[in-house]
Amino acid sequence: MEPKTAAPTRTAGNHIPALSEDPLRIVPLAAAIAAISVVGIAIGLGMPLLSFLLESRGFSAGEIGLNTAAAGFASIAAAPFATPIATRFGVVRTMVAMLALAGASFAGFYAADGFWSWFALRIGLHFALTVLFILSEFWINHSAPPRRRGMVLGVYATVLSLGFALGPWIFAQVGSQGFAPFAIALGLISAAAIPVLAAWRDSPDLGGDGGDGPLGFARHLVSVPTATAAVFVFGAVETGGFALLPVYGLRIGFTEADSAMLLTMIGLGNVVLQIPLGYLSDHLGDRRWLLVGCAATGLAGMLALPYLSASWLAMAILLFIWGGVVAGLYTVGLAHLGAQLRGRDLASANAAFVFCYSLGMLAGPWSIGAGMDIAGPQGFAHVLAIFFAAYLVLVIFRTVVIARR
Repeated sequence: MEPKTAAPTRTAGNHIPALSEDPLRIVPLAAAIAAISVVGIAIGLGMPLLSFLLESRGFSAGEIGLNTAAAGFASIAAAPFATPIATRFGVVRTMVAMLALAGASFAGFYAADGFWSWFALRIGLHFALTVLFILSEFWINHSAPPRRRGMVLGVYATVLSLGFALGPWIFAQVGSQGFAPFAIALGLISAAAIPVLAAWRDSPDLGGDGGDGPLGFARHLVSVPTATAAVFVFGAVETGGFALLPVYGLRIGFTEADSAMLLTMIGLGNVVLQIPLGYLSDHLGDRRWLLVGCAATGLAGMLALPYLSASWLAMAILLFIWGGVVAGLYTVGLAHLGAQLRGRDLASANAAFVFCYSLGMLAGPWSIGAGMDIAGPQGFAHVLAIFFAAYLVLVIFRTVVIARR
């Protein structure tokens, strides 16, 4: 059974009447959302910037991909340490230190020419970013009123998505030459410290001396499996889908521009649908059934995709809806996590949540690419369908079969 919070009386699912009148804590919520969203802009700017710079310095696509892959391994390595570090030094101090590390890493990319030195910088950058995401999401979940948790997280997901979208636009304006793009990224990361420091007194207090160490998060990999499995699937689908959808589009006959626009449709769906999904999750007795609905939509969309591939417009409409609903696996999964746990347990569970997302980032591109090699272009949809089907089997088994025991 998934753990229930020890305090106030709980009825079915994750509805907590005794906490329903908790006020909306604007200052800490705004601080955490603003900080991580500003960092999101810097990430959106930095990712194409780093790839273009490596290419301009003569490195192959394989070497660029290898360097980029270091980000996923850094995220996996960082997740177990986020809660122990924040417990020992405090949430705000840790976030400010990680912002400093991220800023120094960005500046280092400009100064360093050696290919292998970029691995150390990439690891430092994504270690810092992973800790920042874990602590920001924990802070948001901790501060959100239980009856409005889903909507608050929907706002967070929407603002973050807009930040990711704004970053590449800034890059398109300033280009990759000179120090200017690095200065902008460094300025954004520095600015993210302002709302964090402003809300210092409202930050969560984890207490203690570091908790149960870096491996303390491991038990939360399975303590709320419907949430951690959801984010694993989303990590695989988002990373693998975004990486290979353009390839899929080209192989079924679309132009590069049309294939890229399909990604835009997914992104727009993500931006538009997260607040409605979060609001809906707040009005359901059990968020797990909304997670089932998101996964079922993901499965249905991939089963339908091969039959719509002759029409760009039909695919665009499908992917707009599909992308927005599937992103609910992250938003609703995070809300479900917050409804089940509190305090240090929630911080550790959030670390497990991000860890599973990072695992999905590694599993998705490889498996989808292998599926396309084996089954042709439609292997893209087939492998994604398998991810969703496996998740549905897990959740239905837990909610129906185990609940009856």
